[in-house]
Amino acid sequence: MIVPVILSGGSGTRLWPLSRQLYPKQLLPLLGQETMLQQTLLRLKGVKDLAPPVIVCNEEHRFLVAEQLRRIDVAPAAILLEPAGRNTAPAVALAAARTLAAEKGQAAPVAEFVEKPDGATAESYVESGDYYWNSGMFMFRASRYVDELRKYRPEIVTACVQSLGQAKEDLEFVRVDAESFEACPADSIDYAVMENTDSAWVVPLDAGWSDVGSWTSLHDASDHDAEGNVLVGDAVVEDTRNCYVYASDRLVAAVGLEDCVVVETKDAVLVAPRSRGQDVKRLVDRMKAEGRNETALHREVFRPWGSYDSIDYGDRFQVKRITVKPGAQLSLQMHHHRAEHWIVVQGTAKVTRGEETFLMGENQSTYIPMGTVHRLENPGKVPLHLIEVQSGTYLGEDDIVRYEDTYGRS
Repeated sequence: MIVPVILSGGSGTRLWPLSRQLYPKQLLPLLGQETMLQQTLLRLKGVKDLAPPVIVCNEEHRFLVAEQLRRIDVAPAAILLEPAGRNTAPAVALAAARTLAAEKGQAAPVAEFVEKPDGATAESYVESGDYYWNSGMFMFRASRYVDELRKYRPEIVTACVQSLGQAKEDLEFVRVDAESFEACPADSIDYAVMENTDSAWVVPLDAGWSDVGSWTSLHDASDHDAEGNVLVGDAVVEDTRNCYVYASDRLVAAVGLEDCVVVETKDAVLVAPRSRGQDVKRLVDRMKAEGRNETALHREVFRPWGSYDSIDYGDRFQVKRITVKPGAQLSLQMHHHRAEHWIVVQGTAKVTRGEETFLMGENQSTYIPMGTVHRLENPGKVPLHLIEVQSGTYLGEDDIVRYEDTYGRS
């Protein structure tokens, strides 16, 4: 029985501003209607002798991952939550420690495994025709992977086994022990095991594979028009060739461009030559160093209960459009520094305000004073849409004191 292990912990910074720290590329529908995570799982449909998959993801992405699996009717064996990114070797070690698997197939022994060769070496490999390129897809017995990792990086095995041994079941997630896992060294499976083992075999594969890791590779993997352009959304171009133009919320018009990337989202616009796509990561690193939250969050932020979109803000106020899924509820909470006004636009809201609990319908509103314990719920069968106006001296998302939460958030 083969257990598919899907590593879904990356950040995809080279695809900013679409891909962001809290909503990375694997959770976005970049090539079709399904997200890259969903497409990966759908490729397993119909394959015989497969066990339910094990998903390893960042703790901050857990509800997005679970929701995307539900939408394609995939029930995983486990969703393992990484409290911190430690690269692929520990991630695979967690999955291996959780599940044992076996594999069969035709293959040839690996003479040498070189991870990320320098430019000159890579060119020599390609020109010789004697090398295969690593796709990043591995198959092994879980016990054998752990044995090899213990041989070369025993401290990784120790940390992962300890963190998994102290894990806690949380809804459909497996929350590994944060202190143990954060003590684990960061390393990739390629450096930690594959460059060292003398037991690796390779299977040639011609599947047109791309990890869509940059705007150039996304352009190459997408459908083009007669001029080589990829146009997504409300994009209009004139005398423009070989460009990737993405319009999220507004008309994007381009004239006289060639080999460029133009990406518009609700809160950011990227313009760059396609040949400089790899440098977007440097741009994101610079913005992180400057403390800009556009690297982590989209303007519309998704939560397990729904989403909110910050449509306007200024000194001492912020306006959000909030959507609550049917049957969902926000945490029972309180704010020290802000008051809130709620206006129902569509649906029915159940409001807890202090000792009161009452229903509100369309065009009705209420006021939540600063320091008042409150909760918002959707008791109906259709999505609840409302406008929230915040006012106060501090409007950050960390001004939330939670007393009770359906989704296990602290």
